[in-house]
Amino acid sequence: MKFLQLSVLPFLIVILSLNGATLAHPYGDFLHCLSLRISNSSTISKVIYTQNNPSYSSVLNASIHNTRFATPTTPKPYAIITPRKTSHVQSTIFCSKNHGFQLRIRSGGHDVEGVSYVSQVPFVILDLVNFRDVKVDTKNEVAWVQSGATTGELYYGIASKTQTLGFPAGICHTIGIGGHLSGGGFGILGRKYGLAADHVIDAKLVDAKGRVLYRKSMGEDLFWAIRGGGGNTFGVVLAWKVKLVPVPPVVTVFTVNKNLEQNATKIFHRWQYIAHKLPNELFTAVWVMKVNSSQVGKKTVQAGFRGMFLGGVDELIPLIQHEFPELGLAKENCTQMSWVQSILYFGGLPIQPVDILLNRTALPVSSLKAKTDFVREPMSETGIEGFMNLFLEEEADFAITMIEAFGGRMDEIRENELPYPHRAGILFESTYIVQWANEADSGRYINWIRRLYSYMASYASKSPREAYYNYKDLDLGTNNIVGYTSYEQASVWGLKYFKNNFKRLVQIKTKVDPMNFFRNEQSIPPL
Repeated sequence: MKFLQLSVLPFLIVILSLNGATLAHPYGDFLHCLSLRISNSSTISKVIYTQNNPSYSSVLNASIHNTRFATPTTPKPYAIITPRKTSHVQSTIFCSKNHGFQLRIRSGGHDVEGVSYVSQVPFVILDLVNFRDVKVDTKNEVAWVQSGATTGELYYGIASKTQTLGFPAGICHTIGIGGHLSGGGFGILGRKYGLAADHVIDAKLVDAKGRVLYRKSMGEDLFWAIRGGGGNTFGVVLAWKVKLVPVPPVVTVFTVNKNLEQNATKIFHRWQYIAHKLPNELFTAVWVMKVNSSQVGKKTVQAGFRGMFLGGVDELIPLIQHEFPELGLAKENCTQMSWVQSILYFGGLPIQPVDILLNRTALPVSSLKAKTDFVREPMSETGIEGFMNLFLEEEADFAITMIEAFGGRMDEIRENELPYPHRAGILFESTYIVQWANEADSGRYINWIRRLYSYMASYASKSPREAYYNYKDLDLGTNNIVGYTSYEQASVWGLKYFKNNFKRLVQIKTKVDPMNFFRNEQSIPPL
C-alpha cells in the first residue's frame, strides 16, 4: 500500500501544479480518482483541464458555436476531460459516477441549447475532440469515423479517395459526427438515400458500466436506440461504421432568388405541391430571410430556391421546366461541380479549395435560438404571406428559415425503422433560426422566434407537433436535472421528437442505464 501511494504521488503533483487544484476542493476526489486511473503524468496534463488551468477557457470555448452559452454567468464545468484513448473515457465515467458529477458529452459543440457543455448542477465535460480519426475503405464502400470528427472531416476523407462515393449527412461542415448521427442527420442527399443514421452499420460504445460494446455485443435494441435516439443518453459512442453511397462525378446546384415583389409567395405556394414528388435525385429547399429592397432604404423578404441534382445541367433544366416552370430556372442559375463541392456551396463557402472542410473555425459563431417544424399539408397563400411578413420585423434582421423538401427515400422508410420518426407524408421540414449580437437583447429575439413558431401552429403537423431532435428546443419541455423524471413529464417533449418510438426508447434506457447516469434536460429517462 505504501508503494502505491508513492507511485501515484508524482502524478498528483502534476495535477496540482498544472491545474492549481487541491484535493480539498469539491472536485479533488474526482481528480484524485481520475489521476490514479490514468497514471501517466505527461498524459494527465493533456487530458484534464480544471478551471485554474491557463488553457481551460480556450479548450471550453473552442467548440462552443452558440455564444448564448458562453457568457460570464453561464455555468462552467468543474473540469474538461479530453480523452486520448478508450480507457480515459472509461475512467471518466467511473470517477464521475462515483463522485457525484454529471457528465456532459461533447463532440462538435453544435447543440443549439448548449446541453452538451452546460448544466445547472456540478458537472464535467467529456470532450471528444481527440477522437477524430476517419478511415475510408472505398473497396467495401464503408468508413469508420470517430465521434469527435466533423462532418467536413468525413466528407474530406471520402473525397480525397474517390469522386463517386458520398455520405448523406448535413451541410454544416463543422458539426460533430457524434451528435449528428445520434439525432438522425438530414442533408442534401436525404431524398435519395435517407438519413445519415440510416447508413450506420456498426458502432463502438462505452456504457454506464464502462463496458466497450459493438453492435454484436450491445444487441439490436441498443444499436437501434443510438441511431437517432439522442446523444448523452445510452452511453458514449466513440466511433461509427457507416455505409457510403454512390454519387455521380458531377452534380448540378442552383439558386433562384425571388422576393415579395417577384411573386415569392405564389412560387413558394406552388413549390409545396411538387417538391416532395420530384425525382429522388433532386433535392430542393427554400431559404427565407430579410434582404434589401430595390427601393432605397426599404427591406423585403427573399425566398431563395436552392437545389442539388445528382446529374448534369442538361438533364436538370428540362426536368424543372416541365415540373416547376413557375421557378423560371435558367442555365445561368446553375453550376456543375463535384458532390463534395456542393456541400460547400450549400454551406455558403467557396467551393475551392475543398480542404476548407477541415477548418473547424471557418464559420462565425453567434448567439442564436432555433426551432423546427414538420409540415404535412400545404400552407395557403394567405398563410405564407403572414409568415413572410414576420421577417420584416426588426428582430428578423439576422433570422432565416430553411425549408427542406422531403419525399423520395424518406417516404419509403418506416416510422419505427429508427427512433427518428419523421418519414412518410412529410412535405417539408422548417428550421427557424434567429441570431443576435448583443446578449442583453436576447429576450426580444427569443420572443420573436416564439411568435413565429406560434404563428406556424396552424400549418405544422399536429398530435403531436413534430420536432427534430438535432435542433433541441427546451421550450418543448425538460426533464428534472436532479431527481426523478416521470414518463409523463418526459413524454411532453419526447413524443414531439420521437412520436411512438419514445416508449421503446424509454424501455431500452431502463434496461441499459437504469440509474440514469447519462442524462440531460432532454435525454431519454428510465422508467
